[in-house]
Amino acid sequence: MRERAMRTAFVRRSVVKFMPGERIEDAIDAAVQLKPKGITTILTRLGENLTKLEEAAEVRDHYLKVIQLIEVAGLDSQVSIKPTQLGYDQDPELCFKYCVELLQRCEAAGTLFWLDMESSPYVEGTIALFKRLRERSPKVGIAIQAYLYRTEKDIEELVQLGSAIRLVKGAYLEPAAVAYPAKSDVDANYYKLAARLLQDDNTKPGALTHIATHDIAIQDRLQQLIKERKVSQDRYEFAMLFGIQTSRQEAMGRAGIKVRCLISYGEYWFPWYMRRLAERPANIWFVVKNMFR
Repeated sequence: MRERAMRTAFVRRSVVKFMPGERIEDAIDAAVQLKPKGITTILTRLGENLTKLEEAAEVRDHYLKVIQLIEVAGLDSQVSIKPTQLGYDQDPELCFKYCVELLQRCEAAGTLFWLDMESSPYVEGTIALFKRLRERSPKVGIAIQAYLYRTEKDIEELVQLGSAIRLVKGAYLEPAAVAYPAKSDVDANYYKLAARLLQDDNTKPGALTHIATHDIAIQDRLQQLIKERKVSQDRYEFAMLFGIQTSRQEAMGRAGIKVRCLISYGEYWFPWYMRRLAERPANIWFVVKNMFR
């Protein structure tokens, strides 16, 4: 299916809309083009749940190269990995070791190392991994999903540490026992959690909030809240995906609003793309709408 899909014009066109290419050089080029528009970036290579532990070392080496390319290009760019890309399923301690190496390299480069969040069975372990890394450096961040019931409690604990948090709604299909099934409830919880992160007490060293949503209504409400509370601009950024609401991202960049665009790349785009569609059927309509924007 992957081989056929890569030769199918419609599939390639829909994927290219959201991914500049398979190579890291493609992602770097896209980041360079966004820089004059006032848009900074996060780079992430697609792929998760490795089946062979030896592949994790290759992923680590790849991201070491990415950080070097970011420096050479003079970009304000960060990297984001999934723990299962670094062998978490096979050897959590080796995964931690590789994360420490990447964190140290990011710290030396003056950039941030992000842990992406996976499905609910990984949440507890990923947060524990983040806490261990946060003890070593403030240059580490974690993605947190608003559709999970547990997230409000998790955020309170993370705020006490001084944490960089990328608040997302969540893209995995989760049972109603652990996540809000209704979009309206997810939206309401997202705003509530973002407003919490923008309170005055979330200012410890290392604290940063990424408002990672394409929901314009929520963005507008939070911008109004930021204005009312006079939240310092160094405490937050709006985070969006490459190819989604591009004109909105550029308009925010021109207005001096901090926007960070997450650029995905890599040869594993087909399974990633199909999972996103299969896990949440609403994503199909989301893709179709954005293809024609």
